[in-house]
Amino acid sequence: MSFSEVCIYQVKPEKVDEFESIMKEAKPFLEKQSGLIQVHLTKRGYKIDMEQIREGLPPKKLTRIVKCIKYALFWEFDSEANYGKAQKNLYDTYWKAIDKCLIQPHDKYLGEVIF
Repeated sequence: MSFSEVCIYQVKPEKVDEFESIMKEAKPFLEKQSGLIQVHLTKRGYKIDMEQIREGLPPKKLTRIVKCIKYALFWEFDSEANYGKAQKNLYDTYWKAIDKCLIQPHDKYLGEVIF
């Protein structure tokens, strides 16, 4: 089984451009990590409620920023060991710059990939 992380970043509104620039710069670095299967960064820009789901309607675009802009980084590795090494590599390079853009420390959801 492969091992994955979903990392949720809550970015300060005034730091969005800086955060996206850091992440675009880090992308080739992330892609070179040993054992990496895939990596994706998603910016939350839509919402969907039960009525939309029941009716098969598309999601609604978010129109205002309340407190922060949320991003989800998903990356998948062939093993926990390679994931751990990649985390250290990220910590040694881009971690501090990323952290300065956030309203609070990021959340990590880790586990084995089911499907």
